Amino acid sequence: MLVAASGLAREVLQVVRMMGTFERIRVVDDDPARWGREIDGEPIVGGLDLVREYDDHSLVVCAGHGRARRVIVARLVDLGVDPARFVSVVHPRVLVPTGCTVGVGSILLEGVVMTTQVTVGSHVVVMPHATLTHDVVLEDFATVCAGVTLGGNVHVGEAAYLGMSSSVRERLVVGRDATLGMGAALLRSLPPSETWVGVPASPVIRLAEVAEP
Repeated sequence: MLVAASGLAREVLQVVRMMGTFERIRVVDDDPARWGREIDGEPIVGGLDLVREYDDHSLVVCAGHGRARRVIVARLVDLGVDPARFVSVVHPRVLVPTGCTVGVGSILLEGVVMTTQVTVGSHVVVMPHATLTHDVVLEDFATVCAGVTLGGNVHVGEAAYLGMSSSVRERLVVGRDATLGMGAALLRSLPPSETWVGVPASPVIRLAEVAEP
């Protein structure tokens, strides 16, 4: 069962079909306007409450942003969902080398490269052609967009978001709930909950912060 009828759900659906592991696929979403419709040929059967009715289904949360995934997972736990129902979806052509780990509920799409001793937490999303080099750590709910490159020993905090084609120099920390903009190059650690953009990456400055008194 895919939770959230998103673009990411469509990508996950293609991977799940390639895996050939599951006999039946259903989608749930809290938007009533989507109920009874299909997403790439699979039915959207109703809202999240249905996870209790379809209790024989494994679950993967397909919201694109980590903060949204965190909220949905908390709601599912409140509904009494056994965490053992969450499954990871790893593209069949992605190699998870010995010494690398992938947590429950995480999604690794085609072209992801992991070298050695990479740790991927739970409910993490890694988009196509991201590169995770030695000793990288992705905490729960992190999102690594397409084409991201992480140097060795980079630590990405919970629900942090790394935009497309951004890069992070080795041994840096991206804080919890932080955002690194598309195409940015991070040369110093990014504090929690901040948004940095550019090359080299620097904090986003709001107009109110620089306005004349």
